[in-house]
Amino acid sequence: MSEETPPVDPDDSVVDADDNVPVLEEGMETIDLADSIEIEVVDPLEEANLRAEKAEKEIAYKDAEIQNVRKRLMAEKAELIQYSGMGLARRMLTVLGDVDRAIANLDDEDTSAVAQGLRLLRNKMWHELAADGVVAIEAKEQPFDPAKMEAITTIPASDAFPAGKVVDVLEAGYMYKQRVLMAARVVVASDE
Repeated sequence: MSEETPPVDPDDSVVDADDNVPVLEEGMETIDLADSIEIEVVDPLEEANLRAEKAEKEIAYKDAEIQNVRKRLMAEKAELIQYSGMGLARRMLTVLGDVDRAIANLDDEDTSAVAQGLRLLRNKMWHELAADGVVAIEAKEQPFDPAKMEAITTIPASDAFPAGKVVDVLEAGYMYKQRVLMAARVVVASDE
């Protein structure tokens, strides 16, 4: 004969020793956790409003940052457009310098076709450069300005040439609108 084992009821399962519930005996002290822990009740609407305000501030900050970048890019673009002809003007001034040196080797009374052509070419080139914003730097007998001039050499100061004044211009300088295109190369009177 075989013995049958009764079915196991899940509610009647064996409890491990670790799962035992402690039994409180009389006279034992108990701690009321509700007294020692403060639970802060946060209103969900208030929390949502705080998050919304924070998000609005971040959006306003990002919007201002975008506007600043946009303004800076527009200013840079305007400056690039304003000074876009600067490179061509610099190259044309080197050609103009060559033409000036050729004219300097001509006699003032020379009326040949080549001399007249060089003078006409020089005047036309200068007229076009001036129309684009190129201006010669006036340096002779002016105070030395290191932002616009390059001192090639110095001579001792005298009554005729006080210290800090430009005595002679070795190579002309030019401005393109408000920027120095080519610095004037000058001789400066100095006390040193």
